[in-house]
Amino acid sequence: MIQSSAPSGPNPVPTDIPVSFGPGDRVAVLLPLPVEGAYDYRVPEDVSLAVGDLVEVPLGRRFDIGVVWGPGDGDIDPAKLKDVAHRLDLPHLPRALLSFIDWVADYTIQPKGVVLRMALRSSRGIKPQVPETHLVQAKGLPAGFKLTDARRKVLTALGDQTFVGAALLAKAAGVSTSVVKGLVDAGAINAVLAPPPPLFSPPDPNHPGLTLEPDQRAAADDLAAAVGHGFSVSLLEGVTGSGKTEVYFEPVAAALKMKRQVLVLVPEISLTTQWLDRFRARFGVDPAVWHSDVTGKVRRETWRAVATGDASVVVGARSALFLPFTDLGLIVVDEEHDVGFKQEEGVIYHARDMAVVRAREGDIPIILASATPSLESLLNAQSERYRHVRLEERVGGAVMPEVDLINMVRTPPQKGEWGRSWLAPPLVEAVTETLAAGEQTLLFLNRRGYAPLTLCSTCGHRLHCPSCTAWLVEHRVAKRLQCHHCGFVAPRPEACPSCSKADSFVPCGPGIERVAEEAAARWPEARVVAVASDTLERPSAMAALVEAVERHQIDIIVGTQVLAKGHHFPGLTLVGVVDADLGLSSWDLRAGERTHQLLNQVSGRAGRASKPGRVFLQTHDPKHPVLQALKTADADAFLEAETDGRRSLGMPPFGRLVALILSGMREDAVRQAGQQLARAVPAAADIEVLGPAPAFMALLRGRHRHRFLIKGPRNRLLQPFVRAWLGSVKLPSSVRIQVDVDPYSFY
Repeated sequence: MIQSSAPSGPNPVPTDIPVSFGPGDRVAVLLPLPVEGAYDYRVPEDVSLAVGDLVEVPLGRRFDIGVVWGPGDGDIDPAKLKDVAHRLDLPHLPRALLSFIDWVADYTIQPKGVVLRMALRSSRGIKPQVPETHLVQAKGLPAGFKLTDARRKVLTALGDQTFVGAALLAKAAGVSTSVVKGLVDAGAINAVLAPPPPLFSPPDPNHPGLTLEPDQRAAADDLAAAVGHGFSVSLLEGVTGSGKTEVYFEPVAAALKMKRQVLVLVPEISLTTQWLDRFRARFGVDPAVWHSDVTGKVRRETWRAVATGDASVVVGARSALFLPFTDLGLIVVDEEHDVGFKQEEGVIYHARDMAVVRAREGDIPIILASATPSLESLLNAQSERYRHVRLEERVGGAVMPEVDLINMVRTPPQKGEWGRSWLAPPLVEAVTETLAAGEQTLLFLNRRGYAPLTLCSTCGHRLHCPSCTAWLVEHRVAKRLQCHHCGFVAPRPEACPSCSKADSFVPCGPGIERVAEEAAARWPEARVVAVASDTLERPSAMAALVEAVERHQIDIIVGTQVLAKGHHFPGLTLVGVVDADLGLSSWDLRAGERTHQLLNQVSGRAGRASKPGRVFLQTHDPKHPVLQALKTADADAFLEAETDGRRSLGMPPFGRLVALILSGMREDAVRQAGQQLARAVPAAADIEVLGPAPAFMALLRGRHRHRFLIKGPRNRLLQPFVRAWLGSVKLPSSVRIQVDVDPYSFY
């Protein structure tokens, strides 16, 4: 976690470099390749370049796109310099983004070119904007002009209007495009070239939105006052249903009034559905949207619109941090605690932490919003590194739901006609009452599929993934077995591959499909739907679900964490957590914190409107501190205990961690590489190196994995130590090494 409001780290982009370079000047061009430094090129005749310009340059026998990073270093023989091929017709990357790329590369121990690639990925293939042809009627008909029936139809359809292109006008007149082109050639219609309209309509900061309640208004005014006054970090903490989104819309409006751009980061695509509705209601238009589900064409157009300033507000996933905002004035990180902000592949980084750096590099404010802030953010607020703005009441007079713990030892589920049950009698009774009242229920279980494990009842053989250290999850609706780590899919075998017994496989444990099956059997009159990330692969699917719930076309939702946060369902008054202990026994140092956050968020879906809500947590350990904190609504006591535990162990945020993951196709090669690294660990009294040891997921996507964990004090940056260590060892090319600074996952 970045542990201060002004993170330490080098900033290699100097501020006193020349603004522009003329013909014959030597320039450094950084390429989006796994290289640390830039290459020198010469500016050709009749060309002027500036820092941040996108250029095409020769590289061996091919050409590549790079960025002018500054002046060349002068060490290369001028006779060997190659000319820049040309400057691309694209806006330059702003200085704040270049500094940010430098900082991220240094902090994550990644080559600078690899980080640059994240910023340029959608710039490739962008074509120059082609002017549109606007057709308008000439002031008078030319001399000798012959007016036919077809021509008359065109002129009548055109009238005083403007049509873009001959095809649209021809269609409106019911004639061929050749008739329209003939009128243009004859001078009866004028063709005027004009730039295409902006892709995004500008949001209206004065568009009337919801009327804020007094505490919301005070918080909104406090946050808005920071806009335009340099770098600051504000933690907006508000209970579920307190209207945090509407509150941070006010500083968004303040930035828009100053003609500045705004970036809103969300951890999951699914969270954008109702968020977009709220944004549209407040600002009158849709924002630009940026995530992996957006098509390549839209991504390229959005990238250009951000670079030109035509996209005023962008809501997106973590990669939106690397967009080339020309005048970014505010960043908002919604659900700042969410683990979805952690990028686990390629350049490994935490988007919340890097967003703080991005705000600092741009000298702008950032807002971190959450109902359950991360321990790191709370401690930064307590130490006054972050401003702390709190919302302690729900809007509209709604109250927080009552939370009850169901002791599964004392009141276990009762077997029914459908077989084994997963719902205890108190929860069954509550669902029945909720249905009778015409209200809705959410049954929460953070397990996809029908069952997490399938085994042979005869010999005990378990179906496992051939490429991962993981059991195959049965998805009965899709009629398949699937690995949720690598995506491997296979049909359920008719006979056990170990003992050849036919029809011997039985499911062990529940997934949401199995709970939904029980719900449908218990309450046959209820409309039941099972919801998980793999059933909501596109935002349109989430939009359809939200609409169905709001129209009360669904009575019981059985869902995973995809429904735990960000959604507002006025008719939902009951939440039942099927397995509240899931995750508490994890070896993850943040297991307790994550479980508290997740269950707090899912509990917050109940009773968000006029009707009070109820929450039932099924548990085998009702005395667990996390569950007691949820029952008593005493989050502070739990967080204090969590803080004391982390501090005593010197674990984040009271210490620093870096993980090294070695992987390869051959286990012996990975093991030997780990031993080679272990022998080369530099001496450092205040740094502890643990490992190598097989990773929890010792086999992942066909690659064997071993891990090191480097642990140091809070006031010690570990990156120089790791660089020196890795630089002293030459590992075989068959072994890949991955560096994870501030690890969140320990699989």
